[in-house]
Amino acid sequence: MLAGTGKDKNFQAQIKRAFTAFYSHPKTMLMVSVETGILRANLCRYVAEWQKQNRIRKVTTKDCKISKYRAGYYSTNPAIVKPKTNSHE
Repeated sequence: MLAGTGKDKNFQAQIKRAFTAFYSHPKTMLMVSVETGILRANLCRYVAEWQKQNRIRKVTTKDCKISKYRAGYYSTNPAIVKPKTNSHE
């Protein structure tokens, strides 16, 4: 895709919205999907990439407030996202 195209700008805006949604407090991907309208498949890709960059961290695993199933709660807040230690999560 060429840089500067309309699709590229929308893609960058979507990434920024997703990152901001995870910032306020830990949320599941489904919670962010419902909040932002971004497809969960896209969120999975963004979260995977941010994990490689240490920009997001799975804070806990508990029942999702939407699906009621166990899911990971993620955060992009630097106060929560700390480098991994040798201790278990």
